[in-house]
Amino acid sequence: MATPALAQSIAITGATLALGDGSEPIQNGTVVITAGKVVAAGAGIAVPAGVKTIDAAGKWVTPGIVSGFSRVGLAEVPGVKETNDIRAARSPFSAAIDVAPAINPLANPIAISRTAGITRAVVAPATANGIFAGQGAVIDLGADMTPITRARAFQYVEMGEEGKDDAGGSRAATILTFRMMLREAQEFAKAPASYDGRSRDALLNRVDAEALVPVVTGAMPLMVHAESARDILTVLSLRQDFPALKLILAGATEGWMVAPQIAAAKVPVITAGLEDLPSSFEKLAATQSNVGRMVKAGISVSMGMLTGDDALQLRAATQQAGNMVALNRVPGATGLSWGQALRTITSAPAEAMGLGDRIGSLKAGKAGDVVIWDGDPLEMTSAPVAVWIDGVAQPLENRQTKLRDRYATPGEGDLPKAYEW
Repeated sequence: MATPALAQSIAITGATLALGDGSEPIQNGTVVITAGKVVAAGAGIAVPAGVKTIDAAGKWVTPGIVSGFSRVGLAEVPGVKETNDIRAARSPFSAAIDVAPAINPLANPIAISRTAGITRAVVAPATANGIFAGQGAVIDLGADMTPITRARAFQYVEMGEEGKDDAGGSRAATILTFRMMLREAQEFAKAPASYDGRSRDALLNRVDAEALVPVVTGAMPLMVHAESARDILTVLSLRQDFPALKLILAGATEGWMVAPQIAAAKVPVITAGLEDLPSSFEKLAATQSNVGRMVKAGISVSMGMLTGDDALQLRAATQQAGNMVALNRVPGATGLSWGQALRTITSAPAEAMGLGDRIGSLKAGKAGDVVIWDGDPLEMTSAPVAVWIDGVAQPLENRQTKLRDRYATPGEGDLPKAYEW
């Protein structure tokens, strides 16, 4: 993340300040950003001479929101195939696919998400002809043509109901296919020149086998989509044969049932938040307390768009987090404190991606991703009034706001013919 040429040196003062690290908000807080980086944040911070000061009294300031799971930038209109790069249904490749070159920074959902305070997103491909989908990326949602924060940030694999279908129709086939593919990647790593990816017995071609080498050596995280408790335990057991695997669980609707095992394995989880209905057989034990129970067990939990609209509705992130706080008022439910909830959409996803030292919180040295809100950001009535990414001020307009402004109070001749009756 090179320091942007247009990064500002600013100090935001007088705000209700949330650092994004799990701590609770600080009253009358100050954030100082210089050369695209956070210099200091907290109470009693002195403002350096010559730095532009923004009075945020009565407002809230947080790190930029990080969507822990999405497909933003890969589809303009998911139902229109010409604009959809989420999955490669007819490609001979799987694990080797790299989504980074396909990210479209001009896609409308990126601008819409940015105006909702989303500054970074984890972007995953979807499977088509096998259990491996390819290599996902972490991006920023800035109004420029260089969105990639980290390309090839993780490998994505399906291990639940969808993985069962991709692997031939049963979970037994899924796990066998997965293990054999990882073994083939190990064979490639040992002797690349002698690996025969064209053999009828080979599950991976040479390109896909090479792409999985960083996974089996632990150099690249493996994000595994698994929802049910039994599938989660199967995933965790993979380390018995492949101890170097750096696992991330995606989904984990029934994670609360095996929370001690996940915590003991020190595997981070990215989940959907408030999912309290069994929308599929692998989610029969869905509960609104899933996130709260996993956090209570010591699991690092992030939230992302894992229940649909993953290319479009990243702006729901703050609502997801706010729901976790509201659960504290529901008898018998397990929710999160305000600081814990904000962490699930800021520093936790950054840490899961191995970027916790660079983004996700307002700590000195981190990227200058900052949002000023007109109220509590975890309340649905609040909205951003200013957004910076890498210290660069971002526009808060998109196609929706432009249409709203155009037709809110139209003048004579401004309306299309269809409106003239």
